[in-house]
Amino acid sequence: MLIRHAGDLTENDVTPHGLYLRRREFMAGTIALGAAGLAACAPEDVAAAPLKAAKSRYTTTEKLTPFKDVTTYNNFYEFGVDKSDPAANAGKLKTRPWTVKVDGACAKPGTYNLEDILKISPLQERIYRLRCVEGWSMVIPWIGIPLADILKRYQPTSKAKFVAFETLLRPSEMPGQRRAVLQWPYREGLRMDEAMHPLAFMAVGLYGQTLLNQNGAPMRLVVPWKYGFKSIKSISRISFTETQPKTAWQLSAPQEYGFYSNVNPAVDHPRWSQASERRIGEFIRRKTLPFNGYGEVAGLYAGMDLRKFY
Repeated sequence: MLIRHAGDLTENDVTPHGLYLRRREFMAGTIALGAAGLAACAPEDVAAAPLKAAKSRYTTTEKLTPFKDVTTYNNFYEFGVDKSDPAANAGKLKTRPWTVKVDGACAKPGTYNLEDILKISPLQERIYRLRCVEGWSMVIPWIGIPLADILKRYQPTSKAKFVAFETLLRPSEMPGQRRAVLQWPYREGLRMDEAMHPLAFMAVGLYGQTLLNQNGAPMRLVVPWKYGFKSIKSISRISFTETQPKTAWQLSAPQEYGFYSNVNPAVDHPRWSQASERRIGEFIRRKTLPFNGYGEVAGLYAGMDLRKFY
């Protein structure tokens, strides 16, 4: 495993963004901002707001991907299909106020304000690898809340076998939704035991500050052992279901994108190999690790044929 405790690391182990280097100042001082502060921010203030978060045991010795690359090179088809489109086109998205509809097989359905969700559990910093299905990867310091803590709050019933997520549908502010690139809104899902796994994370920030729109503001899923498209952005609905939900890429190209989409170097995409990856900022390709190196999740799939259930 490539995971070790945060206390074992030094500042020299990473290549941080300038703001991130000053995190100890705002975590300890007057500019630290918690959930209550987020509620009071105007939309234009939120994008640059620092976040106070405790370091967690989930980290890595690998060098962080520079902030500029994380925030300017990514897929978010709601704003366009090119890597630079999200940063160029996401500025008009209004992320305050923000509500999330919770429904399905749970005891506490309803529509919840983002500020209420942020109070469920203290914010943590987690440094995870991100592996895109396209064959590139990053290492990102996320800030957020364990997904399990959020889901437990709504008390899923015994009928809840899966949890489904939806992205905001707002073509007036998300210009990519005006084209039938995918079936909108974007949908994703996890099996309940996957969603409850300690590694599953709901991020509200990265690099010590609130998420920028192009990275999935104000809240996005992070499932580090799966290909990046499983980590749905700008979540506006969470549904507990008895049957496996249909996901956006399954609906678009089921022969290429399965429900599980675990990182698996032994199972190639129909159009390219998954055996290696290009880490953004590096020139030499590196071998891809099963489950993106997070082998502790393997027990979730004991007895399953991961070629069939790709």
